[in-house]
Amino acid sequence: MSSPETAVQPESGRGNGGRGQPLLRVEDIHTYYGAIHAIKGISLDVMEGEVVTLIGANGAGKSTTLRSINGLNNPRKGKIVFRDKDITNAAAHSIVQMGISQSPEGRKLFPHMSVLENLEMGAFQRNDRSGIREDLDRVYSLFPRLAERKSQKAGTLSGGEQQMVAMGRALMARPKLLMLDEPSMGLAPIFVEKIFEIVKEINEQGTTILLVEQNALMALDAADRGYVMETGRIALTDDAAKLKDNEQVRKTYLGELD
Repeated sequence: MSSPETAVQPESGRGNGGRGQPLLRVEDIHTYYGAIHAIKGISLDVMEGEVVTLIGANGAGKSTTLRSINGLNNPRKGKIVFRDKDITNAAAHSIVQMGISQSPEGRKLFPHMSVLENLEMGAFQRNDRSGIREDLDRVYSLFPRLAERKSQKAGTLSGGEQQMVAMGRALMARPKLLMLDEPSMGLAPIFVEKIFEIVKEINEQGTTILLVEQNALMALDAADRGYVMETGRIALTDDAAKLKDNEQVRKTYLGELD
């Protein structure tokens, strides 16, 4: 795998035609869990309108990267800029207000609350009732099954349905950047395909997406660009289609043999 110094630098994605400043810029961040150096100087950017994916093995630092961005684990070094504002040390709730929301790994729903109540939790910092109603209708149009089950307790839903609730809850914050952490984890293949169809639809509706995903093939199919992470570093970055054709990526992450 290429080293960070020799990684291919792609053209900007479809989001801005290669012009302008990134919506999100991560510059040489270092993030720790106690004494453990989990993120070792990664840099990445996400242009408005793109789907950008982070792929890599378990423990590579993908989820920690998202936690660094969303304020749950602030970096000790480096800089994170969102919409030209430094958010490196911002609190998690203020980052949501600025326009970043996340559907977390493992979904983390409120199991004893209804589907509707879980969705409403995504908008708890908002007070624009008409806008909240519009976004709820949008979520129900993306996930019709949730409209059918809006009064059902979230803990009684199937895994795929719970993932829909988690994504819908994140959308209720009306984010400029939606971060998805392992949306296909533990799902049956039919639900995986459906979730990724919806990821593409959300992006086509105008929401920029940063996607962390173990299923590298599905992630690269959905993305404009990708970053390959290895042990807390960016090993390679390129357009998603080129990464799919990269021999080392195909062997290591797409399960292809010599």
